[in-house]
Amino acid sequence: MDSSGIGRRLALGTAMLAASGVLALVTSGTAQASTAGGCAGREVRTLPFSSGVTHVYKRDGYVCAVTVARHPGPAQTMSVSVQARGTRPVVDTGSYRHHAGPVTVYAGHRCVWVKGAVGSRGSVSSGWIFC
Repeated sequence: MDSSGIGRRLALGTAMLAASGVLALVTSGTAQASTAGGCAGREVRTLPFSSGVTHVYKRDGYVCAVTVARHPGPAQTMSVSVQARGTRPVVDTGSYRHHAGPVTVYAGHRCVWVKGAVGSRGSVSSGWIFC
């Protein structure tokens, strides 16, 4: 086999390897976003309530939360907030069909307070956690 045939096969192999790497990155990022609701890190708390559930995630000193409706459908008022002790809460409130958030704060090693609500029927408040 001459050198041009080897070069073409090497280029084709490199291109296929690069394409599979990009596909793996895109696929894993999509899966994480859909399962975590946009939060990075690992889920450390689940705060259920009558009309929804608030998921809490931690990663490298950051705390992230998202509130998900138990029965998605028509838009309804939803909210989620995270407050690190000594700071103001970061809040997402609006009219949503599926979820509110994500909201993220840098907490370091401080306690945080997480709240979530869906509609006028249900809400949850964690109290100070991760102290």
